[in-house]
Amino acid sequence: MNTKSERATEQKRQREMRTVSQMIALHCRGNHDADERTEQAQCGEAICPTCKQLDDYACLRTQRCRRMAEKVDCERCANHCYSPEMRERIREVMRYAGPRMLLAHPVGALRHLAGKLKR
Repeated sequence: MNTKSERATEQKRQREMRTVSQMIALHCRGNHDADERTEQAQCGEAICPTCKQLDDYACLRTQRCRRMAEKVDCERCANHCYSPEMRERIREVMRYAGPRMLLAHPVGALRHLAGKLKR
């Protein structure tokens, strides 16, 4: 049986995967043609094959994160699990999507910001 702590960690993991996937989809929608978006992100939105690769990679890394229970965010984690190339790609996505998340996904964006302030 899962402990309360394990359930909370799994909820955090699922929320992080959804948020990152939404950011990737938002970036794709703003930077890639609609006819290129033939794949589906983990969050359910349409994305291009290149963004799908990043979405799958980010979700896999989040699923395998050993520090999910105590980590603040990936940027400040002592254990960088993204390859340098993928880290740069996700930074590009976040630079674009971060400011736009409040309009596109306000609840998720506010929850994410509140979590960062709380830590």
